[in-house]
Amino acid sequence: MATRMKKKKMVGPLLGQIFRKLAPKLGATILIEPEWRVVGQIAFKNGRKRYFRGSTLDLNPVGASDIAKDKDYAAFFMKRMGYPTVPGKTFFSREHCRAIGSRRNIDAAYRYAAKIGFPVVVKPNSGSQGVGMAKAYTKREFYQAMRFVFARDRVALVQSPIHGRDYRIVVLDRKVISAYERVPLNVIGDGRSTIRQLLTEKQKGFAVSGRDTIIRAEDKRIAYNLKRQRLSMRSVLARGQKVYLLDNANLSSGGDAVDVTDAIHPGFKKIAVCLTRDMGLRICGVDLMVDGDITGKPSIYWILEVNAAPGLDHYVKTGKVQQKIVEDMYLKVLKAMQ
Repeated sequence: MATRMKKKKMVGPLLGQIFRKLAPKLGATILIEPEWRVVGQIAFKNGRKRYFRGSTLDLNPVGASDIAKDKDYAAFFMKRMGYPTVPGKTFFSREHCRAIGSRRNIDAAYRYAAKIGFPVVVKPNSGSQGVGMAKAYTKREFYQAMRFVFARDRVALVQSPIHGRDYRIVVLDRKVISAYERVPLNVIGDGRSTIRQLLTEKQKGFAVSGRDTIIRAEDKRIAYNLKRQRLSMRSVLARGQKVYLLDNANLSSGGDAVDVTDAIHPGFKKIAVCLTRDMGLRICGVDLMVDGDITGKPSIYWILEVNAAPGLDHYVKTGKVQQKIVEDMYLKVLKAMQ
């Protein structure tokens, strides 16, 4: 029961609400399991029934979806097909090392990190929403980050850091539906408020907009980032001074979304559509890091990962334009599932 309660809090009924609003346009009906509100059934006029769980839709093939959930496996296939991926290697928890007979444990991971050079990025192999992703600069930070991952996942990825602007492109049936830049959690000084006070105000702004993102001010990653910038939660920033608090740009971690749907270069559209097709998916969130701007012709970029169930819960709360984009997309999804 505790697991289900956690899932309800994480996912929420947003997709069900959208489907209930849109289904009458197709003469379909929506049935949502009432206690946890995580799963639902879509019944179409033609008798076909489809299902969804959280942001996972009954649209992508099961095999392709499972590969997309595994960052390492997905990167293997993407690299073999010629897509630029992030250099890195997988390592395993103590229990998983025993189970599969591997020596790629946490100590082997540290030796690898030292070999490629700090800082390194540590993340769960099958995680989402940026949970557990950290940039480690020291041995202590590295072991803390790895232990955090292994408490939640059997497999950890250790990668070289890459730099640029973080984007998500959402594709449905060979067409780009939306694209937005993801900006890491940050605060902007007003000349009188501490960083903690600025975070509190940012959290209030999320609540007013209906966004359910929770900023975890006590996150060790925030403390480390502030320390590296010779700051603390008590520091007062000058007016207009911007400070980034996390390295990952996930909206679920407090990041901001800047819509670029109408500005994205056709070259990046083609990349996202082709990658979605090549990974065997119909709907996909393609995450990229671009050295430059996504409005320009593709030059230097990396595929961060692909998402077979791109959650748009936080994106939809960023404005009325984004709400319409999401509703239009899910209407197309319903038609595709019909």
